[in-house]
Amino acid sequence: MTKSAESLEAFYKHKFPELSIDQKKDIGQFNVFRIEDRIQSQTTSPTYIRRDFYKIMLYRGNNVFHYGDGSIEIKGNTLLFFNPQVPYTYDPMTPDTSGYFCVFRDEFFKENLRLNLNNLPLYSSGAKPVFNLEDHECEEIREIFEKIIKELNSHYIYKYELIRNYVSELIFLAIKLQPPENISNHTNASARITNVFTELLERQFPIVSMSQRFEFRTPKVFADRLAVHVNYLNRAIKQATGRTTTDLISERLVAEAKALLKHTNWNIGEISYALGFEDQAHFNNFFKKHAKFNPSSYR
Repeated sequence: MTKSAESLEAFYKHKFPELSIDQKKDIGQFNVFRIEDRIQSQTTSPTYIRRDFYKIMLYRGNNVFHYGDGSIEIKGNTLLFFNPQVPYTYDPMTPDTSGYFCVFRDEFFKENLRLNLNNLPLYSSGAKPVFNLEDHECEEIREIFEKIIKELNSHYIYKYELIRNYVSELIFLAIKLQPPENISNHTNASARITNVFTELLERQFPIVSMSQRFEFRTPKVFADRLAVHVNYLNRAIKQATGRTTTDLISERLVAEAKALLKHTNWNIGEISYALGFEDQAHFNNFFKKHAKFNPSSYR
């Protein structure tokens, strides 16, 4: 069964039991590691689960990373981003894998730079946070990670301020790598209301416990929550995306259903309930309509 979100403290406890007290004192702030230093002690892949922290990884090697209900094969030099909204895992790393990763909570930025990571296109709904790198791009990012490691091991009183700048550089370099058409331009009212709708929709996922239940199933419910008329919401979303509000809600429901069918041992009735369906038959019909398979066949 899917577990609740893994905390940063649990991540350190399970993955880094050998860390000293001094190394653990910064838990909840920030940390950075070289992949090759960790690979000998990691014989299995991490659990497919949502975490309550962010991770940025420079990965040099071949692997398959599993985000949400999809899988992405990567080869060579790759920059990857992971956020608390999307559960993930990846296949076991081979001995020739190298690179870096850093982990931090949202508060690492909020308390100091007031940078809202969820407002950045890199972390928007539907973003593909995987970037293939040319050799010179990989070297530039490698140098940034080495600077972070150097500062973290220093006694400089303002080291975390400097590290925040380096992490921001990683984030904005990735945004620069995105094709312009993939970066949303929220300059008009339709785009703004669509952005708020999308944030509200995504905030309800992933479903990690049967005590959760997806409640916002209709455009009317979203419109009431956003304090706008449902017709206005529908027009705005249609203008901004070319699609209907119902289509976007259904698409997200199907994606979550696929993830639950693939990565949990919940029975179909339990999944149906968690996704807000009153009965399993209604869920079966909905899933088959959109996924072209019934839930049992997909599983």
